Amino acid sequence: MNWIVLIAAGLFEVAFAACLGKARTSTGNEAYGWYAGFVVALISSMLLLMKALQNLPIGTAYTVWTGIGAIGTVLIGIFVFKEPTNFWRIFFLLTLVGSVIGLKVISH
Repeated sequence: MNWIVLIAAGLFEVAFAACLGKARTSTGNEAYGWYAGFVVALISSMLLLMKALQNLPIGTAYTVWTGIGAIGTVLIGIFVFKEPTNFWRIFFLLTLVGSVIGLKVISH
């Protein structure tokens, strides 16, 4: 259950980064809506991370949380914001995915 909570926290991290990206390209009330989404996602992410840290090692949990956020944000950047992709970007993204999975596998 703690790992599910941690994954949800990481997904909310992706959500708050995406909200910032959308707010950057919005104006007026639409931008305020994205900023409100940012605050809600940020608070949700932190609360879920705190919950997961009650039973998971901090080094592993924090690394997995930031890894999910980084991987998800790069993917949002590529697919939503049409950021460029190249071999090295994908290579290092896959390296990060492997590292996050490896930490999960070796943790209790």
